[in-house]
Amino acid sequence: MPPLRPVIRLLTAPRARLQIVTNPSLLTRRTLTTTTTRQAADHAHEDHYDAPSGWLFGVNPGEKYENEGWENVWYYGFFGSCLFGVVGYCYKPDTSIQTWALEEARRRLEVEGILEDPEVKR
Repeated sequence: MPPLRPVIRLLTAPRARLQIVTNPSLLTRRTLTTTTTRQAADHAHEDHYDAPSGWLFGVNPGEKYENEGWENVWYYGFFGSCLFGVVGYCYKPDTSIQTWALEEARRRLEVEGILEDPEVKR
């Protein structure tokens, strides 16, 4: 059986000590890719400013925008369905447990005679 000391030393050695590269050109060569390595000065230092040209959404300055056929249908359909949803939400029935419990308690008190029926006129 071979001695385990070299294997244990290899497993407990720091990672930086195991990555000793004798030839620095090996670090820059990337064998499985066609791109070069990215350096800190290779990106994000160009000018990000675009000078104003007067064009907005592909329309020449001074020209009137012409609506396309689908735009009005989309506007009325979208905002109409939103309005329909809001109205439906406002008129939805109250199905909370608190409302049910209050109505049930009032009904039981009316049956026992403790609370008067509000629909019966005096």
